[in-house]
Amino acid sequence: MLFRSVLLREALKPNLLQTLERTPAFVHTGPFGNIAHGNSSILADLMGLKLGDAVVTESGFGADMGFEKFAHIKCRASGLVPDVAVVVATVRALKMHGSTARVVAGKPLPAELVTEDLGAVERGCANLAKHVEIVRRFGVPAVVAINRFATDTEREIALVRERAVEAGAEGAYVCDVWARGGEGALELAEAVMAAAERGSQFRYLYGLEASIKEKIETICREVYGAAGVEYTAQAEREIARYTELGYDRLPICMAKTQYSLSHDPGLRGRPEGFRVTVREVRASVGAGFLYPLLGEMRTMPGLPSVPAATKVDIDEHGRVVGLF
Repeated sequence: MLFRSVLLREALKPNLLQTLERTPAFVHTGPFGNIAHGNSSILADLMGLKLGDAVVTESGFGADMGFEKFAHIKCRASGLVPDVAVVVATVRALKMHGSTARVVAGKPLPAELVTEDLGAVERGCANLAKHVEIVRRFGVPAVVAINRFATDTEREIALVRERAVEAGAEGAYVCDVWARGGEGALELAEAVMAAAERGSQFRYLYGLEASIKEKIETICREVYGAAGVEYTAQAEREIARYTELGYDRLPICMAKTQYSLSHDPGLRGRPEGFRVTVREVRASVGAGFLYPLLGEMRTMPGLPSVPAATKVDIDEHGRVVGLF
């Protein structure tokens, strides 16, 4: 609890940073989108909107998680709605979704991910198409940013651009900022601003008056593309209890894998016909949402046997101690 006091004392102060080209940037909150809402703070967004002409705010871990939670949770809480969404893709990630290649932390990337493979890109683009579709289901135009790697070929990039537009994106543009700075994303920025000028027809996929199960099943069906949902006995009991307490009017914050559109990290690309298992449903009443756990999902990062947080405190003079 003392460690939380240390964090919360500073938590209401967004960090004002700047890019190498002196564009201001607020860093404020960063919850993981697979186990939380995955979005930056409303406070930072409001400050940005007051101080700038346009604000880019992050919703992490894909349209199936970060953007869905941005729409159903954050937009409801803030009253703000997006004019346009940027879906970020890489040729390398699309190849992974279109092949059997495995990425292992600490090991070199498999050769098939760093050599031209139009077949794998073609198959992987089904995943990108689904993310574009998710954004458009909320009535928001989507622009695709293709983050370039040195191993990407022109034919691979051209294929991604073609498939993104076929999926309904306003356009797909190479983002080369790692090599060229702001100039490497100028075309992307102009396309995003043009789409924002046209505006969106933003809508929610479920109403707060819907039951807990109706909300869960809407997300699984309309966003993930699932064929159905199954509930464990524990989840059934918890849903009944939260309904009895009146928490059924809260939005839903799914906890699921970031490696698949489904709840199963082994299902790559654009899986279909799968059924989602809701293992447990927890209540974050203070935060204002319920969060179902889909499949085998851990809700805490790995920690050592004695976390460093146990040494952090505030002394009698109000000073933070134990950080170093």
